[in-house]
Amino acid sequence: MKIKTHLKVTFLLISLLFGFSFCGDTCKEDNGGDHPEPEQPVKEDVTIYITTNTRSQDFKKQTVGFSKRDNMSPSTLRLDPGTRYQTMDGFGAAVTGSSAFNLLKMKPENRTKFLKETFSETEGMGQSYIRISIGCSDFSLSEYTCCDTPGMENFALTQEETDYVIPVLKEILAINPNIKIMGSPWTPPRWMKVNNLTDLQPFNSWTNGRLNPGFYGDYADYFVKWIRAFEAEGIKIYSVTPQNEPLNRGNSASLYMTWQEQRDFVKNALGPKMAAAGLTTKIYVYDHNYNYDSDKAENADQGQFPLKIYADDEAARFIAGAAYHNYGGNREELNFIHQSRPDKELVFTETSIGTWNNGRNLENRLIDDMREVALGTVNNWSKGVIVWNLMLDTDRGPNREGGCQTCYGAVDIDRSNYSTITRNSHYYIVGHLSSVVKPGAVRIGTSGFSDSGFYHSAFENSDGTYAVVLLNSTAANKVITLDDGKNHFAYDVPAKSVISYRWKK
Repeated sequence: MKIKTHLKVTFLLISLLFGFSFCGDTCKEDNGGDHPEPEQPVKEDVTIYITTNTRSQDFKKQTVGFSKRDNMSPSTLRLDPGTRYQTMDGFGAAVTGSSAFNLLKMKPENRTKFLKETFSETEGMGQSYIRISIGCSDFSLSEYTCCDTPGMENFALTQEETDYVIPVLKEILAINPNIKIMGSPWTPPRWMKVNNLTDLQPFNSWTNGRLNPGFYGDYADYFVKWIRAFEAEGIKIYSVTPQNEPLNRGNSASLYMTWQEQRDFVKNALGPKMAAAGLTTKIYVYDHNYNYDSDKAENADQGQFPLKIYADDEAARFIAGAAYHNYGGNREELNFIHQSRPDKELVFTETSIGTWNNGRNLENRLIDDMREVALGTVNNWSKGVIVWNLMLDTDRGPNREGGCQTCYGAVDIDRSNYSTITRNSHYYIVGHLSSVVKPGAVRIGTSGFSDSGFYHSAFENSDGTYAVVLLNSTAANKVITLDDGKNHFAYDVPAKSVISYRWKK
């Protein structure tokens, strides 16, 4: 009896020290074992989503109850709502012409199921931000703009928009009417292009070239007409960028546009024309890599591209902020730009997986992409995270010659049946954010738990809930307690996993 009593005392002391019970909240008083109390229902105070890099848990939904015991756990992550950072806009992927084509190849019931799993705020991940191209991209069904015949009176949406992109967007909006949509052009109409800004000779090519300053007004009208055309279809455009990858001459559809040109275009044409049209669509400048493609000599003076535009007050008043990709440089650039101009916003708009980075290997990519892309950008002031193609086929297409031939989608669909879907890392990383972090949430501070190999971000949603997204990149499980100052709970976070939590205050 003495041994039994000592063991009970030892277990009790350990329980009090670490803030958890070996038998959980279902522990009962010892009544001699003859009359056990009935089991209490499992509490559902906290909603949890878990994905392991082996898919042993594949965005698995679970619940856990708040603890009634004092929190004595040394592995406690404490929320600090008084420390507030950026307000979030959302998370999602690009619905390119190729993605829309693949989606429309699916049986309607299968497509609806997938779109609900992806975009529904009640039945799925609740992804909340979509990027589309203004005209063609390297993942379009053809090269085109909406005004290929000279003269703005010839502006019209094309078959790619009317038959593919718009029908898919309407299906998504029927599922989640609060989706934000960003538009980015890969090229202006070719009749607006010139070979350089000195000779100003016509440049009839989808790839490369410069925007003729004489057509700044027409190109601004092009943006306004495009936004209005989508509005006429019931699709509101939340934001635009003046040019996708302005320092990349080599894409299948592209335009070289320096910060000086972008400043003048926004200041003298795009900003005033949009304002005159009564549009509230946000303008984000840049939309390219962290390192400003500084490895190319012609870009030597393009560093901190957005800051140079912001220095012009006339241009800056039309600009919400800057957009970034991660094909070169370090995400710390986001923090530098924010610290330099905290009045301007940041959004992360493109990243890819492909054959070059073993993109379909979830064991590696889930961890790296969650750390670098999802949490890495959000913790450096990004208001949103958008990955590249939502859906490609198993041949990495359709795509355009001269564009990316080696990219995978956030999901890949089997081209032989347009039914079997493989979900890749990019699908999970935005899904783990969007499932618990809602548009309008504010990123907040934390303190306490900070073990090496663990990364997280915490938020306060506008609906009175808290959210935490946490990455365990280590090879061991870890019991972590989350504490908001009023309630706390513990959960055993699996090795090599991403876990999202949401609970009411």
